[in-house]
Amino acid sequence: MKYISFQYQGRAGFGCVDGEHVIDLTGVADCIDLKSYLQSAVWGETEHFSVCPRLLHAEVVQQPVIPNPEKILCVGLNYESHRLETGMPEMEHPVLFTRFASTQIAHGAPIVRPHVSEKLDFEGELAVIIGRTGRHIKAADADAYIAGYSCYNDASIRDWQMHTRQFTAGKNFDSTGAFGPWLVTPDEMTGLPNRTVTTRLNGEVVQHAPFSDLIFDVPALIEYISTFCTLQPGDVIVTGTPGGVGVVRKPRLYMKPGDEIAVEIEGIGVLSNPIQQER
Repeated sequence: MKYISFQYQGRAGFGCVDGEHVIDLTGVADCIDLKSYLQSAVWGETEHFSVCPRLLHAEVVQQPVIPNPEKILCVGLNYESHRLETGMPEMEHPVLFTRFASTQIAHGAPIVRPHVSEKLDFEGELAVIIGRTGRHIKAADADAYIAGYSCYNDASIRDWQMHTRQFTAGKNFDSTGAFGPWLVTPDEMTGLPNRTVTTRLNGEVVQHAPFSDLIFDVPALIEYISTFCTLQPGDVIVTGTPGGVGVVRKPRLYMKPGDEIAVEIEGIGVLSNPIQQER
């Protein structure tokens, strides 16, 4: 199943995509958003769908899949192709940094290039949405804590990212974290290591890799992260980007106003965003 967060006639809501319609689940089990629905007693059930309103998908304005996650934990240098192209040494542990929820945008919304830099780079990635509270989760048990998957574009301002050894500034400009188009439940994503992520800039492939190329796979990331913090429903783990980023290309390849960037993951679909100059 596919779940989205949306705005409709001035109110926030969430629902399940059903063809050209969205089953509006707002208020079911007193849930006000998708994050609260993930931890409700009715998550995963469909009996209540028949009594919920049906909205035309074209009439809702999509929002980031989880607009208000407690945590967004991103992983750097997690594909061998990306590690090699950056010249970084092998890592014993995952390289983690955080992204603020306020930087997120939805499928179709513009990624904004700021006034202070022209070095706006693409990073197509798999996002993992947590569905259960957990601490000290073993990799063998990690699948039980996953609510679903989505596409993410961890668009980065490269010069600001390199101001210090901490990535925070370059990874947290407003309107640079594209998240969508929806959450796809794990039953539709079996055989994840054999699926691929592809990034296209103006229709041209700039990144492509199977998830089997992840240095630290999803279960390993969940085990590592849950060792130091409690994972909560709605938390997002952005698992890293493959080789092909613009900053290492010769000549450099950065996104500019008027471009269209798309991240496609087999079994999920396409997250597409235009590039717009900051106003």
